Amino acid sequence: MSKSLPYSMKDVHYDNAKFRQRSFVKVITQSLLTSNAKHDCLSCSTGKFLALLMIFGLACLMFTHKSTPHSVSQGQAEGIKVNKEVKGISDSGGRFQRFWRKPPRLPPQLPPDEKGSIDNLPHELQKLNTDSKWVDRQQRVQKAFIHAWSGYKMYAMGYDELMPLSQQGVDGLGGLGATVVDALDTALIMGADEVVSEAGLWIETHLSDRISKKGQVNLFETTIRVLGGLLSAYHLSGGEQGTNLTHKGPKPTVYLETARNLADRLLLAFTSSPTSIPFSDVVLHDPSAHRAPDGLSSTAEVSTVQLEFNYLSTVSGDPRYSIEAMKVLEHIKDLPKVEGLVPIYISPDSGEFSGENIRLGSRGDSYYEYLIKVWLQQGRNRDSNFTYLYDMYEEAMKGVRHLLVQKSIPNGLVFVGELPYGPKGSFSPKMDHLVCFLPGTLALGATKGLTKEKAMKENLLKFEDLENLKLAEDLAKTCFEMYSVTSTGLAPEIAYFHTEEYSEHGLDGGNKNSKFVNDIIIKHADRHNLLRPETVESLFILYRITEDPKYQEWGWQIFEAFEKYTKVDSGGYSSLEDVTVLPPRRRDKMETFFLGETLKYFYLLFGDRSVIPLDKYVFNTEAHPLPIKGS
Repeated sequence: MSKSLPYSMKDVHYDNAKFRQRSFVKVITQSLLTSNAKHDCLSCSTGKFLALLMIFGLACLMFTHKSTPHSVSQGQAEGIKVNKEVKGISDSGGRFQRFWRKPPRLPPQLPPDEKGSIDNLPHELQKLNTDSKWVDRQQRVQKAFIHAWSGYKMYAMGYDELMPLSQQGVDGLGGLGATVVDALDTALIMGADEVVSEAGLWIETHLSDRISKKGQVNLFETTIRVLGGLLSAYHLSGGEQGTNLTHKGPKPTVYLETARNLADRLLLAFTSSPTSIPFSDVVLHDPSAHRAPDGLSSTAEVSTVQLEFNYLSTVSGDPRYSIEAMKVLEHIKDLPKVEGLVPIYISPDSGEFSGENIRLGSRGDSYYEYLIKVWLQQGRNRDSNFTYLYDMYEEAMKGVRHLLVQKSIPNGLVFVGELPYGPKGSFSPKMDHLVCFLPGTLALGATKGLTKEKAMKENLLKFEDLENLKLAEDLAKTCFEMYSVTSTGLAPEIAYFHTEEYSEHGLDGGNKNSKFVNDIIIKHADRHNLLRPETVESLFILYRITEDPKYQEWGWQIFEAFEKYTKVDSGGYSSLEDVTVLPPRRRDKMETFFLGETLKYFYLLFGDRSVIPLDKYVFNTEAHPLPIKGS
């Protein structure tokens, strides 16, 4: 052993012969009978006393004697020999020996550093096995992404979406090759170089021409999918000294120039409107902007373009994009609200909200998401001019807790309902799958992207933050149960919850083994699944912030269900018609967000927490990461 021993080497290097044992009889005989001097001495009383004293002393010495420790280097054979010799003494000593025995030497002690490493060995091995498990699962997600892309490339390259069952493409988003752009930064993050090359080449070769020739597109959908995807790819491929995740594909400037070409046309939706609220649609080849058929814009849509336009102004040096987009939120700031909550429609002509329908599902959801994210985007040196966004977010979350949150019966799932007729109307226990973005947003707003542990140590969490974080975890549980309550393990598009005021029988999810089978009601028209990402998004954010591995396990269960029931052998993945029956009927559609969001969030959920950290990036509502200023 190279380490110093806890005893002296003097105790080890000795002559074993000096300690060989002689019989007790020999000792007495030699002591008393071998010399005349000793015999003479015994003839007197004093001599007898001294002789007896000497005998007693020798006996004590023999009874208390034990072998001295020997060095390990002397070998097994010598050790066995010494042990045999000692055994005779031990057997003859009895109780008297035990009474006089000295305390035994302690065995050599390992230094604290070595002891700690050995004690921790099982934990380290367990951590290694756990890490290996999640690396394997992350690779499974990458294979799923490659399978989805291969189907798209084979049957629908250049179209917006793949129809995997009929093996053809369809343009449902304006014909800008939305799947190509939506999938690109996912491929960059995964290191799928071949996909990066193929998608990048298509963008470089075709997209600018498409932008100049195509017709009507929706401002919101085109901004979050195409503009957001181009800007994220620009950063992740090394633009603005961003994270150069791959050397494949075109130069980053190709993505930026294409983004500007598109954004210049989309700006018309803002500049053509008589108010700060933009029109909903733009004709690209004119270019011109137009109202929706009913004249109204969606509140979520007009307030969910700011991250993208702000970042474009930052990297292009042109402030027009940010100025026009931020006018929307500045305008909404001064409009009347219901405890921070807003109706889902707004008029670009009057600039006022239309109707009283309040919900965090479709047409309402990402308004609340962007309040906190646009504020976070400003970075550590956040301009005080943006403080109103955080104030609006805080007020809205208080309104959610007060007006929209209830619990189901019999098992108390926490859910977010709707007020279809405003605060004075009846409460609806309806919750879209889209609402499952909220747990992630609540957690992000509470810790500002830091882990809960770090935020607590730095004393950054207010009472409201802790309330929001608790609500986030409760809602994430509900969103997960919306999956596990069905026969397929996949969530419906919309769920209702059993309450004291609302109940319907015969409309459960089909999984009779679920504890919550009587809490969740799924109507026939709502049983489809579109491969949506919102639950996985929230699991990813909550795992990053709480570091609780249950969110990874929940995510893995959902991923396995997607693999089992939506994978198409010839390539791609399909939506489902009804998640409550086996086998489920399929829909002939693979949404772009399956590659752009769902699989990306799975991959990040199962991977290293340092990849795209939440205190350095904000994800737009289509999961395209954009850097926080100054990060």
